[in-house]
Amino acid sequence: MISRKKILVTGGAGFLGSHLCERLLGDGHDVLCVDNMFTGTKQNIVHLLHNPYFEFLRHDVTFPLYVEVDEIYNLACPASPVHYQYDPVQTTKTSVHGAINMLGLAKRTQAKILQASTSEVYGDPEIHPQTESYRGNVNPTGPRACYDEGKRCAETLFFDYYRQHRLNIRVARIFNTYGPRMHPDDGRVVSNFIVQALKGEPLTIYGDGRQTRSFCYADDLIDGLVRLMNAPDRVTGPVNLGNPSEFSMLQLAELVLKLTGSKSKLVNRPLPEDDPMQRCPDIELAKKELGWQPKVPLERGLQEAIAYFRATLRD
Repeated sequence: MISRKKILVTGGAGFLGSHLCERLLGDGHDVLCVDNMFTGTKQNIVHLLHNPYFEFLRHDVTFPLYVEVDEIYNLACPASPVHYQYDPVQTTKTSVHGAINMLGLAKRTQAKILQASTSEVYGDPEIHPQTESYRGNVNPTGPRACYDEGKRCAETLFFDYYRQHRLNIRVARIFNTYGPRMHPDDGRVVSNFIVQALKGEPLTIYGDGRQTRSFCYADDLIDGLVRLMNAPDRVTGPVNLGNPSEFSMLQLAELVLKLTGSKSKLVNRPLPEDDPMQRCPDIELAKKELGWQPKVPLERGLQEAIAYFRATLRD
């Protein structure tokens, strides 16, 4: 029988956070979902509110939190350029002050703590695919730096708490993830393409569309996070979590048009500053240490995301 843990999920009303809360409840745990609702929504967690083992607290992680927990998943931070560039100073505070506050909580309660880091720590990579040993190519003064450097600093804090206070840490570097509950206006390519296709609007291609990304379905990613948290204590990370199958933006656009049956055209726009040309994870470490690799192919995952957005746009 699994012992029921008290688990805190920051950013728990967001896209990935809500899926994680759902998974942890399904695994038999007591979940405290914390979110300031900047990008999270009640709609993402409304189906969980009746569960006696689920609790929601509106709170901003840039302020200290005093609760008793066994594990912490720190997912709090806007993750799409549209949202994290809206208030870049607050984005950096969320990554840095949020990490300090959650690490302080973990130190006080002796909780195991996982940081949801990002592939953005690699910047516009000069090696391909990206391995965890690659230190990145990040512009510290550009418009994406609030997120990129904020997450890099959070990783620094996690490893300093590990070395200085022997805290039990985990660091996951999350690559592009998609699925139901994505925000329709978050500006990320999968939601952009699907929403534009369903509305019959032109699909926006930035640059020439040859830049590539890898897309991991939400359920696969959540399984990776849980496996990392439950891994032996020597597995601190960082560990890449993402799908190593690589697609160009043009390929993704064509697949979305096919699956939606849309007659939308493609329209080109200038490439945003510091937008990486390639992004693809090396997941050999996750395979070896976690026994993890993605299972959901892009076409099947997109069908689930399209069904969600169809229903959302009808409401």
